[in-house]
Formats: sequence, structure tokens, C-alpha cells
Amino acid sequence: MKKILYTLALAAALTSCVGSYNVEGSSSITALDGSKLYLKAIKNNQLKNLDSCEVVHGEFHFSGTLDSVRMASLYMDDESVMPIVLEKGDIVVKIEAGRQIVSGTPLNDSLYVFIEEHNRLSNQMNELSHKQSQMLLDGIDEAAINEQLSLEAAKIASDEDRLVTKFIEANFDNVLGPGVFMMITSQYRYPILTPQIEDLMSKATKVFKEDPYVKNYYKTAQENEQRMNGLEEAPTPPAPPASQQPSARLTTVPQK
Repeated sequence: MKKILYTLALAAALTSCVGSYNVEGSSSITALDGSKLYLKAIKNNQLKNLDSCEVVHGEFHFSGTLDSVRMASLYMDDESVMPIVLEKGDIVVKIEAGRQIVSGTPLNDSLYVFIEEHNRLSNQMNELSHKQSQMLLDGIDEAAINEQLSLEAAKIASDEDRLVTKFIEANFDNVLGPGVFMMITSQYRYPILTPQIEDLMSKATKVFKEDPYVKNYYKTAQENEQRMNGLEEAPTPPAPPASQQPSARLTTVPQK
């Protein structure tokens, strides 16, 4: 009897270690009603479907179990809408015309504070082209315009680099660090080394360096650097799949 009770207690303890996630979503975009949404995540270097559901009267729902916290993305067809951390608890997703946000759990709350600031800087950068057109219409000298806007663009780019670097450093040892590293670096046509990446890797913890995506990216980027420096000859690696290449904004407004 004692052996049976011990076995049952052990099974219960193991079961309690498996978390469950619950995603409750809402959309104010009426055109999305009837659309199918997918939860996808990278597994073995491939994008895999984890779950799917339909938007009904502006509401959608995902739920499941997980053996570890993981980064995923919400997709509509083949278009990435927004990243989501699948972790234990009730996750709330809101999709609005000008804003997409995930909240309700610690890592998602932290991620979306970062994303909102990153998107704000991206919007500022995009506004520079409109500002240039308006200044030209106002009759301002083109050379003066270019000088001013170049300084503004450099300031925004510096702020963005600082934001990304600090966030990844603060999250080296959880899924947010490698997850944001993937979102930022996958916009490149192929893995490259930048001063920002070199700085991050010089400070990175073992956990971050051993993440499969980070490890493979950094190794390939170093090899590419050697090729570009003429130290070895090899073909240029292919671009990453389009599904892994985010826009400048880290969330997008779905278009049906």
C-alpha cells in the first residue's frame, strides 16, 4: 500500500510540473470575423503549427499544456501578427487597428512594454520621410533637410539599439532574450555580425549562447564574416524563410 501511495504521489508531483496556458483573444477589427488564426513556434529550425482557432464575433481562444515556457507567434494564414510567450496562466490578446498587445502573464507583460517602445521608435523613423516631403514643400533647402533628418535618424537608430541591447541583456536567461534576438536578426537576408551583436555576445551568459537559434546564428555569422574577409571561399547562405522575417514593427495589423 505504501508503494502504491508513493507512486501516486510521484505521479501527481510530475503532473503538477507541467504547466498549462490559456489564451483569450479579442479583436475590434470586424473584417477578421471568420478568419482562422494559428499559434506557431520554431521547432528543429522549422516553423510548426501548435494550435488554430477561428475568430467568432471578435473572440478567439487557444489553450494547451507545456513542459516549458516557449516563444510563439500568432499568425493569420502566412502573416505573422504578433509574438506571444506561452507560459502558465491566463494570457490576454487584444488586436485593434492601431495596436496589438498581449498581457496577463509576467513575461508577456515585460515583452509588450519593450515592443510598444520599439514600435514607437519605428514609427518615428517612418515619419521622417513624410517630414522630408513637408519640408521640401515648405521650400527648405534640400541639403539642410538632409543634414537635419540624418541627425534625427541617427538618434532614433541609437535609441533603438540601446533599447534592444538592454532588453536582451536583462533577459539572457529566459525565453525573451533569444526570442527578441531572433526577431531582430531574422530581418537580415542572412546571418551577419554587427557591433550590436558582437557587444551582446561578449556579455552573454552560457544559457543565452547555448540557445539553438543564437548558437547557430552566431556560428554562421562568423563563417560569413570570414568569407567576406576572403579567409575562405564558400557560397553565400540562403536568406531565412520569409515567415521568419519581421517588419520594422514587431507587431502588424492583420489584413484580411
